[in-house]
Amino acid sequence: MSRIGKKPIELSDKVKVTQKGKLIEVTGPNGTLNMEITGGISIDIKDNEINVMREDDTKKNKSLHGLYRSLLNNMVVGVKDGFSKKLELSGIGYRAELKGKNLVLMLGYSHPTVFIPPAEITIEVPAPNTVLVKGVSKELVGLVAAKIRSFRKPEPYKGKGIKFENEVVRRKAGKTAAK
Repeated sequence: MSRIGKKPIELSDKVKVTQKGKLIEVTGPNGTLNMEITGGISIDIKDNEINVMREDDTKKNKSLHGLYRSLLNNMVVGVKDGFSKKLELSGIGYRAELKGKNLVLMLGYSHPTVFIPPAEITIEVPAPNTVLVKGVSKELVGLVAAKIRSFRKPEPYKGKGIKFENEVVRRKAGKTAAK
């Protein structure tokens, strides 16, 4: 039995979960998320908790059991609290600013890089070298943050680039002068 899959998901009074066949809809103060359950997995909603169950012990159903429980838990947490990722820009002249909803990044190229976020994502720039990506869907927040990071990944010699808040960039020694 999956250790993660058999844990019930606790629901607060702010979060409402509805099931229409295989479609699960989670609604909360921050928004609404949908997911379709496939395979031999079933959902039981009662007494402010969700239980994820599998029909049989086939390998596919065992692997989907914990996955769907984690996805549902992320949906519940997302509509209640939301998710955020913080990115840091390091390098001389590297900065970020918002123009409307678009993120404009100066990353040492000859031109600014403009990123247009999806409608479900909000981007904040609390400081010129910090970008905050917020949203309801954990998957979409991580995807957008990874896309922004891909514009200029941190390099190992000087550490310049865009990195996640707690990311550790392994530094390399440069060439030494020949004697």
